[in-house]
Amino acid sequence: MNDIRFETVEHIEVSELAEFYERQGHRTTTSPEKLERMVEQCFCFVTARQGSRLVGVAHGLTDGIRGYLAECKLVPELQGPAAVTRQDGRVEHDREGIARTMASRVIDALRDSGVEEIHVLAYGTEVDFCEDLGFKKVGGMVALRLDVEAEAPVATGAAS
Repeated sequence: MNDIRFETVEHIEVSELAEFYERQGHRTTTSPEKLERMVEQCFCFVTARQGSRLVGVAHGLTDGIRGYLAECKLVPELQGPAAVTRQDGRVEHDREGIARTMASRVIDALRDSGVEEIHVLAYGTEVDFCEDLGFKKVGGMVALRLDVEAEAPVATGAAS
């Protein structure tokens, strides 16, 4: 891991982030304006670079009370073998600990800002990764998503 350089920043160049996402096949907006707004509204970014090449990114959000580890993404060739073959889901347990270092730095920044709790959404093998970072499963919670591009649901209830 000696050739990996980590940096905690408040801002990352949108063009570099968009190119990183594109290389990973990561589903995100194609709007540079929306991506810029996302970057501006993030609390911090942690980048991992191999030379000048961006190979990993993690970022956090906060409302001042709650913090969120919003993302921890690493190029597949630096992740565990299952990430490359895509068997058993995406493995975030890279042999060098790059993802763990990035996530830990985001968590530390959020903790240092005074948040009272930090949340993360995880699926598949990411659950193990997050538990290794100290996160605990929250019983009874269900993750839900609203696709704002889909048709709006019909409002129910009494008219005012």
